Amino acid sequence: MGYIMVDIESDGPIPGDYSMVCFGAVVVEPSLAQTFYGQLSPISDRWLPEALAVSGFTRETTLEFPKAELVMRDFQIWLAAHSKGRPIFISDNNGFDWQFINWYFHHFTGANPFGFSSTNLGSLYKGIVRDMTQNFKHLRKTRHTHHPVEDAKGNAEALLTLRDEMGLKIDL
Repeated sequence: MGYIMVDIESDGPIPGDYSMVCFGAVVVEPSLAQTFYGQLSPISDRWLPEALAVSGFTRETTLEFPKAELVMRDFQIWLAAHSKGRPIFISDNNGFDWQFINWYFHHFTGANPFGFSSTNLGSLYKGIVRDMTQNFKHLRKTRHTHHPVEDAKGNAEALLTLRDEMGLKIDL
């Protein structure tokens, strides 16, 4: 099994009605060298300007991105090549990120290589420090910019800190 830190940006709150604009993934291991970045053309005519603004793209720019089916197939191939066994999905906000990745995989490839579960980095940290009011974000080294690869790297750095400095038992 291999942990894959994922981050997505979208133009709205839910998949199907709105579109995933781009996403990034990084294999969680010390070098953080294995990354994936995908930009996807919209799958819906609906979009919220304030949601799209987070990504830094305009609607016109996103319309030129590759088709979602092609990007998801490329991601599927990348996962098979870069994870040890079944990949394990982990993210900062898995309630949001997971719904898009899961929906897109099932819709465009017929299956989700991550299976049916995901892990939330924030909840994991809260459990380790035994305090539901705490936040892991100070453990990031890479600045959070809303570029999904950079954000995934920062979150992976935090997970590695949980392992290396806080005693989290995790098989990477």
